[in-house]
Amino acid sequence: MSPMSALKLRMGLISRVHFRTLTAIAALVLVLATGAAHAHARLDHAEPGVGKTVASPPQEVTLWFTEKLESAFSTVTVTNGVGERVDGGKARISGDRMSVPLKGGGAGTYHVNWHVISVDTHTTDGSFTFQVGQ
Repeated sequence: MSPMSALKLRMGLISRVHFRTLTAIAALVLVLATGAAHAHARLDHAEPGVGKTVASPPQEVTLWFTEKLESAFSTVTVTNGVGERVDGGKARISGDRMSVPLKGGGAGTYHVNWHVISVDTHTTDGSFTFQVGQ
């Protein structure tokens, strides 16, 4: 084999190795980027619990999420069975937790509606109910 043929063969092998390495790296980056893009703040749990019954009206409702929240754009409202707001206004947010005081109220079904933006800018919302004294 001539020196030139050997050089071409060696360069071809190096190019294929580099191509395979670059392809593997690109695939890994794509998988990692796709996983990060699906991160959203989902409701983890709440107090009072979702669908639970409590004996007396709670002083506040607290929600915990799976991601840290952006406090400037995250809200929660609580209404009673006839649709009147019973929350005390602006929610307090610390990390992945959001709380809102309640103004009191009687027995019945309470509706909690939340809208949050996680610190990675993904938006989610949802709602649940809990019962008081029933």
